[in-house]
Amino acid sequence: MRVLSGIQPSGSLHIGNYFGMMRPMIAYQETSELYCFIVNYHAMTSVTDRDQLARGTIEAALDFLALGLDPEKAIFWVQSDVPEVTELTWILNNVTPVGLLLRAHSYKDKIAQGISPYHGLLSYPVLMAADILLYQSERIPVGQDQQQHLEIARDIAIKFNHTFGETFVIPEAEINPDIPTVVGIDGQKMSKSYNNTIDIFASEKQLQRNIGSIVTDSTPVADPKDPDKCNLFAIISLFLDEAEKSELAEQYRRGGLKYSDVKKELFARIWEYFGGAREKRQQLAADPEHVRKILDAGAVKARAKALPTLQLVRERVGLKY
Repeated sequence: MRVLSGIQPSGSLHIGNYFGMMRPMIAYQETSELYCFIVNYHAMTSVTDRDQLARGTIEAALDFLALGLDPEKAIFWVQSDVPEVTELTWILNNVTPVGLLLRAHSYKDKIAQGISPYHGLLSYPVLMAADILLYQSERIPVGQDQQQHLEIARDIAIKFNHTFGETFVIPEAEINPDIPTVVGIDGQKMSKSYNNTIDIFASEKQLQRNIGSIVTDSTPVADPKDPDKCNLFAIISLFLDEAEKSELAEQYRRGGLKYSDVKKELFARIWEYFGGAREKRQQLAADPEHVRKILDAGAVKARAKALPTLQLVRERVGLKY
């Protein structure tokens, strides 16, 4: 099975990224043909500083490699290193109804937030479709927020196949119900957009500050507390086994629990959980040229997979004469 997923280099990766996307995706390298890439073209819809984009790209690569992505078991590259994707995007633009893009929830949400309605933001789903279809991807792990974009990619592929003949595999979304929606320090979904994250590779002091900022209620220490309504409990549960989770929940309900003690335990758990990855990342960061070579080699593999599809597309639409 060919599985594809990517992540934007638009800021520091946080534990929501890890549990929601990175950990389950990296696991695919043991069971499937995994395509994993850093979507720096997509990031241009929100990142306009060239140094930030370039730095974020290498930082994202360091994060993935440190957290267990093996370039010998997966194809790992940077989106912009495979120019075929932009040609396919233009071709797909010509079978994509504007109304389909205007109905995208993500586009409407961002416009409502005051983000300028540039064409790149509107056509974001077409680029995403090109990413998926170029590699004839079969399975796309997505969160609920990206499900509509995957549906748009399917619609585009079906329209193209109907117009020009069978060309693309129709991708299937995979939404794993066992993957948690990770809440941020304010109780909303953890997101860089909300500035409510706990970064994976934060410094010790920064991590302590982030955890200390987790919003809790004002229930007196002696009183019982409801773990199911507590942001702090939801976050620390990611690092507990079932027995530990049940025990902590019982402590909440008994009363006498200090949120400050739970925050200290959360810090210790996170610091230990990512300790090995933190050390590996420091080693990789000391040799950025080695990381660039890994990405370059991945791009060569990705282009080798992409070219046959693009050649077929060019034949189908009449660009080969």
